[in-house]
Amino acid sequence: MRKKGILITGAAGEIGMALIESLSKQEEYRLITLDLKPLEPESERFVTHVQGDLLENSLLARLVSEYEIGIIYHLAALLSTRAEFTPEAAHKVNVEGTLGLLKLASEQSQWRGEPVLFIFPSSIATYGVPDLEIKAQFPHVREWEWNYPRTMYGCNKLYCEMLGIYYSQYYQQLAVDRPVMLDFRAVRFPGLISAFTLPSGGTSDYGPEMLHAAAKGEPYACFVREDTIIPFMVMSDAVRALIKLADAPVDSLSRRVYNVTSFSLKANQFRNMVLKYFPDTQITFDPDLSRQTILDSWPAGLNDNDAQRDWGWHPIYDLESSFSDYLVPNIVELYRKFKD
Repeated sequence: MRKKGILITGAAGEIGMALIESLSKQEEYRLITLDLKPLEPESERFVTHVQGDLLENSLLARLVSEYEIGIIYHLAALLSTRAEFTPEAAHKVNVEGTLGLLKLASEQSQWRGEPVLFIFPSSIATYGVPDLEIKAQFPHVREWEWNYPRTMYGCNKLYCEMLGIYYSQYYQQLAVDRPVMLDFRAVRFPGLISAFTLPSGGTSDYGPEMLHAAAKGEPYACFVREDTIIPFMVMSDAVRALIKLADAPVDSLSRRVYNVTSFSLKANQFRNMVLKYFPDTQITFDPDLSRQTILDSWPAGLNDNDAQRDWGWHPIYDLESSFSDYLVPNIVELYRKFKD
């Protein structure tokens, strides 16, 4: 008899490591993780880790032969800045990888006779506001507004949202006996800040990079203008949002894709928060035009009213507590351990 499992792809990334820590406390399902890289030793003891490529069909076939996968957290992706340098590779990983996993989840839903829960972290990159004037006029964007992404990563994420909706609502709609559909749910995240893992190439990483540089006592040249504004969220709230959406009763959901957010602030305000805790840090601004253009197309804030209403979403950490209670103490401790 196959063992019940939760599959986490891209498990060695920022969200994956935090998600493993949270989900390791449950006992009903075995955690199966998949990534091109090995996991940190402290995480491997909680999971069955498979080191390999999501695009390998034989690898996925082996997983479903051993486990009855009831929940999938699909985190694997090529992030925004890297995707601009290799758009074809990004499409292969972000779209083809997701499509193959949706197909697997659909087949597993039919085999089980009940939906596989498919949780998908999406991104603020799915938005594309045309200019700064309009950005100022729409300070809190709803899910259906300005879905005109300017990056390959944003295009990939938006298309994958649509694929998820298709497989959960319309797949084999012409069949006489329609199969059991999977249960696809997506969260559109703002810029994410982790206290425990280093920034990994996202366009919004100027904030985390600023903070980590300060904790290491290094100067930092920020690649955006001082007035650049986007929303942010700390990693622990992001993981909590994924789990909270996964736990929500399906009949409480009015959408398949939800915004979540915590706080918005300008780059110079972010610098001021960093200087509050690391007053000797040297932080300058040296905008990179290409990345600046992308960030200018992202909303200044996200409207997450639907998530609040449908599944009780609310961040634990606001701006002040994100720094004072989560980011600064944990980052200081992280680099203290490195020095030791």
